[in-house]
Amino acid sequence: MTVGAGSANTARTPGRRRDARRNRELLIEAAHEVFSEQGLEAPLDVIARRAGIGNATLYRHFPSRPALVDAVFRDVLTDTMTVGEEARAVEDAWAGLTGYLEAVFSVLAADRGTNDLMTTHLEGVDALQSVHAHNRETIELLLSRGRDQGTVRADVTTEDVLFSLAALGRAVPALASAAAPDAWHRPLTLLLDGLRASPAASPLPSPSLTAPQLGDVLRGLGPHRAPRGPVAGPA
Repeated sequence: MTVGAGSANTARTPGRRRDARRNRELLIEAAHEVFSEQGLEAPLDVIARRAGIGNATLYRHFPSRPALVDAVFRDVLTDTMTVGEEARAVEDAWAGLTGYLEAVFSVLAADRGTNDLMTTHLEGVDALQSVHAHNRETIELLLSRGRDQGTVRADVTTEDVLFSLAALGRAVPALASAAAPDAWHRPLTLLLDGLRASPAASPLPSPSLTAPQLGDVLRGLGPHRAPRGPVAGPA
């Protein structure tokens, strides 16, 4: 009798594991959909309902919001670093910089969750710390090479660029909703023109942000939990 019970338990274990894997996949899929529509502060119970899974099961797989965000967006963040590596390999630093930023902004326009993730500061997402560091290194390298090549103005700092990109990036979902999915091209072009070396460029006033100050700004940009009305689709 004991042997039979043990055999039955052993036989059920693979099934439970398959169910657990399937539940995890359903949660990640549903979370990606909801985060894309509503941003990273979307209620977790909405994600559980869309996956057809109870809240308790969600928290067994993902004990915190950052853990779920990390699982959902890890591949996207890895792809961003790959694009950064490709930009670093371009001999013309200005071409590398513009190509990199256009690729990043196309992602920010397509997915509100990714936009929240890449334009703000969210603690506890392991993959995000790596991509922020890599992004900073990419921008810093391309700006330095651009100065050496005479295409980037000498007084612009990495913090100047990262702040400007975050501020513009936060506006991209609203811009896409109000105008067109690729409407970000116009303000990005204006921003890039401000980085170009030019005899007519006005000297930049006041000191640049420091790295800690930039971190404070990104935390202040959000995302912040706030009451939301019904969401019809991606913002």
